Amino acid sequence: MNGSFRQSMSWLHTWTGLLVGWVLLAMFCTGTATYFRPEITRWMQPETGVPGGSDRAAAAAVAYLQKVAPDARSWSITLPDEREATVRVFWRPQPAPGEEDRPRRRGRSENQAVLDSATGEVVKPRETRGGELFYRFHFQMHYMPVIFGRWVAGFCAMFMLVAIVSGVITHKRIFKDFFTFRPAKAAQRSWLDAHNMTAVLALPFHAMITYTGLVTLMSLYMPWGVVANYKSEDTFFQAMFPQAEEVERSGVAAPLAPLPQVLGEASRAWGGGRPWIVNISNPGDAAARIEVTRHSGDKLSYRGGQLTFDHAGRRVGGSPQAGAADVTQGAMYGLHMGRFAQPALRWLYFLCGLTGCAMVATGLILWTVKRRQQLPDPERPHFGFRLVERLNIGTIAGVPAGMAAMLWANRLLPAGMAERSDWEVQSVFITWGGMIVYACLRPAKKAWAEALGAAGFMIAALPLVSAITTPHRNLVANALRGDWAMVAFDLTLPVLGAGVAYCGWKAARYRPAVKAKRSAAKPMEQAA
Repeated sequence: MNGSFRQSMSWLHTWTGLLVGWVLLAMFCTGTATYFRPEITRWMQPETGVPGGSDRAAAAAVAYLQKVAPDARSWSITLPDEREATVRVFWRPQPAPGEEDRPRRRGRSENQAVLDSATGEVVKPRETRGGELFYRFHFQMHYMPVIFGRWVAGFCAMFMLVAIVSGVITHKRIFKDFFTFRPAKAAQRSWLDAHNMTAVLALPFHAMITYTGLVTLMSLYMPWGVVANYKSEDTFFQAMFPQAEEVERSGVAAPLAPLPQVLGEASRAWGGGRPWIVNISNPGDAAARIEVTRHSGDKLSYRGGQLTFDHAGRRVGGSPQAGAADVTQGAMYGLHMGRFAQPALRWLYFLCGLTGCAMVATGLILWTVKRRQQLPDPERPHFGFRLVERLNIGTIAGVPAGMAAMLWANRLLPAGMAERSDWEVQSVFITWGGMIVYACLRPAKKAWAEALGAAGFMIAALPLVSAITTPHRNLVANALRGDWAMVAFDLTLPVLGAGVAYCGWKAARYRPAVKAKRSAAKPMEQAA
């Protein structure tokens, strides 16, 4: 790293982008998909219905719990919203004599159920991770310990932040170049234009999403403030997320106030805010407590707060007023997650995320295009160059193909298959790895077109696969029952698939430009 300051920043921009570029691309793709996490999960669970009203869902959930677990230690109800079609209920049984009373894991299937939000009937959707896999992967990876994966994601995000700042410094005409795109020019110029355009188009978003992503896990990356001010992690989390004290059963039977009435009172207290999670301790007892948590998408800050009511629906407590630091951190988290966004803004988030994917992908391609022209023999590059080029092809095609493969597996794997959900997840990484192997076995020019063409086909064909395997959830059926979110989902997939295939065609088409340019220069050199 020598020369002028701008040249030094160019070197820094190039290598910070390349070294973690493949992981960054996977993080951007899965993170972008996360903005439609509930919709992806609904698509992957066609047994569920359409979103219904929260009041009816709450009443149905209480009726179900009173039937199956009337004497439980506590109940938990996750209410639906305009994007969710089910109510999830969980109960914690009373401890047996001599057994320690401790919370049970929600993963125990015998203590939980899924109800249709419109009818209140029990539904048994197919086993799947749904959109949750993409959400978890984008900040904690997979096949590794969670904390280690979060450190990897933080390391890559820090490199991304450095690449953004150094990229702005490097391109002194970056905003002017944004309005310049020359697809018919030489390969390096065309890919540089595409890289500049996708980078500047959503530059504030890229900077915001990277920085806020680091802030969401700041207590992991910078724990010294917690260590200096709290005795343990437990005391820190109790201060950050205070919980109401558990009240022992009184032994006096008392009916529970109608839950819709309690939810209405909570909503009025929040100025129209939506209830989301309801925890009821000691149901059916005079010492019952109803804790209502506000929906995380009601406002910019991700933390909505809680209100506590007694068995008769009287308000008896609530979470304390958040401090400035807590509000700031919650706003950063909310900005990153985008749960507050209404449909138009959510689509803007999604489109900006796609430009981030394109920015990383074009940066990786630009690295190989630029350096190929500098090789002594561009047609016989050295091993390091071939390795980077094949990893570029395998990852740029493999990540979207792997994500599509999970949706294919969701429709094609037998419903009663053992570890079905795990095999859906495995399909993502099998496909990604397969694309890398395929790219290593084929000439680069053909690999670009074939790998990205295959990825585009896998994405574009998903609505057809869904219509064949689950005809009651095809495009027409969704439109007839007014499920416009699923209609938009099915219409978006072919567009995304066509875009991926087009990029492969472009990448393959530009490859001969280097050879043509060098062969044209030979006669001039001989004449000289």
